[in-house]
Amino acid sequence: MTSKPVNIKKVILMRTYFAFTVMCIFACFIAAYLFKIQFKEGEKWKELAQGLSTAIKTTEPTRGNIFSNDGSLLATSLPYYNLHIDGKAPAFADDELFFSKVDSLGMLLAKEFGDKSAAEYKNILRSIKRRKDRYYLLKRKVSYTQLKRIKQFPLFNEGVYKGGLTIEEKSKREKPFSYLAERTIGFNVSNIAPVGVEGAFNTELSGKPGKRVVQRVSGGAWIPVNDEEQIEAQNGLDIITSIDINLQDVAEHALMRTLVKNDAEWGTAILMEVKTGEIRAIANLTRTSEGKYIEKYNYAIGESCEPGSTFKLFSIMALLDAGKAKLDDLYDTEGGKKKYFDATMYDSEEGGHGIVTLRHAFELSSNVAISKAVYEAYKNDKITYYNQLVNMGLSKPLGLQLKGEGTPNIKHPKQWSGITLPWSSIGYEVEITPMQIATLYNGIANNGVVVKPLFVKQVLKTGNVVEQYQTEVMNEQVCKPTTLKEVQEMLKGVVLNGTGKSLINPHYSVAGKTGTALVASGKSGYKNKVYRSSFAGYFPADRPQYTCVVMVNAPSKGIYYGAAVAGPVFKEIADKVYASSVNLHPELRHVMMDPTSDLPLTKKAHQKEIRSIASTIGLTMHSDDGNNYNNTEWISSENTGTSIKISPVHFSDKW
Repeated sequence: MTSKPVNIKKVILMRTYFAFTVMCIFACFIAAYLFKIQFKEGEKWKELAQGLSTAIKTTEPTRGNIFSNDGSLLATSLPYYNLHIDGKAPAFADDELFFSKVDSLGMLLAKEFGDKSAAEYKNILRSIKRRKDRYYLLKRKVSYTQLKRIKQFPLFNEGVYKGGLTIEEKSKREKPFSYLAERTIGFNVSNIAPVGVEGAFNTELSGKPGKRVVQRVSGGAWIPVNDEEQIEAQNGLDIITSIDINLQDVAEHALMRTLVKNDAEWGTAILMEVKTGEIRAIANLTRTSEGKYIEKYNYAIGESCEPGSTFKLFSIMALLDAGKAKLDDLYDTEGGKKKYFDATMYDSEEGGHGIVTLRHAFELSSNVAISKAVYEAYKNDKITYYNQLVNMGLSKPLGLQLKGEGTPNIKHPKQWSGITLPWSSIGYEVEITPMQIATLYNGIANNGVVVKPLFVKQVLKTGNVVEQYQTEVMNEQVCKPTTLKEVQEMLKGVVLNGTGKSLINPHYSVAGKTGTALVASGKSGYKNKVYRSSFAGYFPADRPQYTCVVMVNAPSKGIYYGAAVAGPVFKEIADKVYASSVNLHPELRHVMMDPTSDLPLTKKAHQKEIRSIASTIGLTMHSDDGNNYNNTEWISSENTGTSIKISPVHFSDKW
């Protein structure tokens, strides 16, 4: 019996259909399982995934404030807020609550921000609810006053978690007085070298960051889990500076006027309190390409430059201290020019000053006479002159509280050329900062005691002092007492008899030195005839309270002498300081005329007030009937020439 032949094609097709059917059934099972995960168990898995996506993030502290000496706010961190909405918050999940409040909320948001209509805000809120957004950004940079109002809006007033309003706090640094002392207040920005108080005291101002638990939501954003799971940031400490904002304003505007008037490149003005070294004002203005003047660079502490004639004070101090010259020694100004090797030095006044004493040479700022005095004294003893300048503190930085101090350059004799000695004696081939000049002039005003400039006085934590910075003495005696008295008289003489006569005024005396220096410019050297004008001095000269240094670079209106360019700035600052400082004025009793003959009397006044006035100026009171009228409220007074006669005033009297 023979078997039927097998249909190979049919077998293959049956097996193929079977395999395809099995694959379809398996695919259906997979699709059904995916449907179950996505739609029936989706919320559970999302919450589980979000619960696992947590992290610990750093929270930034609020930066400390910077205050002036009188408590005025110089720099502060103002908060602003980014508002986010959690579409899964209970207030949004509760349909009855949400739809009863959404219209009102949309209307209030539109009124508050004014950027969208009430309908648009309503649609946004509905979309957030429908999509269940967890961290929808509603608005950036909302102010604190706005935030207070918004927290009271419908839904949002349900509470931090129930209402769905999530607040992200940020801050920005503000200077309430704009450009006043802007460079000294400074800044601390990432990737930029720190500047001023902000940079130098960054650690104290920054505070300590906190920690909090955050959770990743859809879209990759991180939101806080809750306020309990966090370590609070410690806010920064506050800084009290030595700056007096009123005097700072005076200095800035006085300097600004001179810079504008002379179309100068830049200028700086320093006002220092003599006894303490506290910097009461420090102005630094630079001309921009648009012709405006802004605080761009701190020339007072950072600009190490050739000072010119203000340096002559230190040369004279060296001569007198070493006993190598006397103020009455005579020097021939040789027609106003003197040749040293292959270079010729000129006096500012053509033809020179004839034969002058060293004292008068200083008052007239004669380059020839002073350079001759120094050259003759030290040409064979160069190291002594160098050491004297070093001992004055001119060769190294002051070590200020602020960063960015310029490096002084007092050449060692090994680096000298033949003309270094005479030229350095009048302020060339040496480089120092305006702050160094101010510090040494302040030492002369302070009877030889050199104190370090002080910018920051205190560090506070919630109003309590945690760090106090005291006046630091750098040199107990900058020169011999005999030298000190002589140079003090010379500095007065500059104003009374010399180049600083424009600073004479009838109210207070000034001591100081004018300076006019040629500015070297690259390969062209001094050929471009660019000048730097300055004045360094203190006031009142007989009992110094303040030292002031002014430097103006590259005045371009044809006037460049220190007395004419920098002098007016010094004078305006000194005048306004004097006018506003009662302690600088003589006591009233010293300037009054004879009180018995010149006393202005009030015909009728309160008896206690008249008695107070009489007691203050040392006058007695009496009455014709011998009664003192202590219990009488109102009395009349009459000047008898030696005392005040009083009598009672009754309400029936006509006034």
